[in-house]
Amino acid sequence: MMNLQETINYIESLPTEERDYLFEFLRKKKEESRGDNFWEGLQKFRSVIQSEGIIFTDDDFADLRVDTKRLVGRHHSVVRDIEL
Repeated sequence: MMNLQETINYIESLPTEERDYLFEFLRKKKEESRGDNFWEGLQKFRSVIQSEGIIFTDDDFADLRVDTKRLVGRHHSVVRDIEL
C-alpha cells in the first residue's frame, strides 16, 4: 500500500490525460456523495418531524426556502443537525 506522499507523487507522474480523467472521476464521485448526503439528511429531517409528532403535508413544504440568517431557536438547530 502506498502512503499519501507516494500517491501524490504517482499522480503527478501520470500523463495529463490520465490525470484529468482521474480528477473528473473523483469530482463525479464527490457529487454522488453529496446526493447521498442530501437524501440521508432528508430522511433524518422526516424522522425528527415524525418523532416530535408534527403533522404536515407536501403542501406545507411546497414553497419552503431556508434562510439560515432568519432562523432562530429550535428551528435553527434542526436545520444544523440535518446538514451534518
